[in-house]
Amino acid sequence: MSGTSDRLQIALAAENAAIYAYGVIGAQLDDDELVRARDADLAHRRQRDATADLITAEEATPSPAAPAYTLPKPVTDRAGALALAVEIETRSAAVWRSTLGALTGDARTVALDALTDAAVRGAQWRALASPGKPPTLPWPGS
Repeated sequence: MSGTSDRLQIALAAENAAIYAYGVIGAQLDDDELVRARDADLAHRRQRDATADLITAEEATPSPAAPAYTLPKPVTDRAGALALAVEIETRSAAVWRSTLGALTGDARTVALDALTDAAVRGAQWRALASPGKPPTLPWPGS
């Protein structure tokens, strides 16, 4: 495997973990927040598929998703769901940020888009989780 496909496998694992987490997150939300969680889940599914395509283009086999993932803490209410959404997007941004340097061409574009999207979603979730506090980070993914 190349360094590129190794980095992409790590990013693929992060996308699969995010998809799993949004299933848990969505169970604690309703109305507009549930729609936001569904949209984030769909975005991570699209990113997962794009990442798998890049791995295949590297003549490697995308690693399958795990049957389950360990969450940082139990999610039993809205506050826990929002905190997990913030953490998932922050971690996703960090993975994509660390992947950028190993990529070129179309793969780098995919990674940069993923980093940007995760940073935006993270800010949106932070605004909901902590009203009145700044929702953005100076260096998303750091």
